[in-house]
Amino acid sequence: MNAERIVRIVAGSFILLSLSLGVEASPLFVSKNFLWLTTFVGLNLFQSGFTNFCPLTNILAKFGVKSGSC
Repeated sequence: MNAERIVRIVAGSFILLSLSLGVEASPLFVSKNFLWLTTFVGLNLFQSGFTNFCPLTNILAKFGVKSGSC
């Protein structure tokens, strides 16, 4: 599995988890403050599309995960 794929999986998981914990209609609701995590992940994905800088990709590279096409 390459770094780009892992980044997508982690980002999608964080978004789904934070929405399930932050939306009042969810049975797992804890606090609306979890929606800030959704915002952070979304903004990070947005900026990485323009700058090609992603902190998770750098961390994965240090662990030896290779980057490549999906």
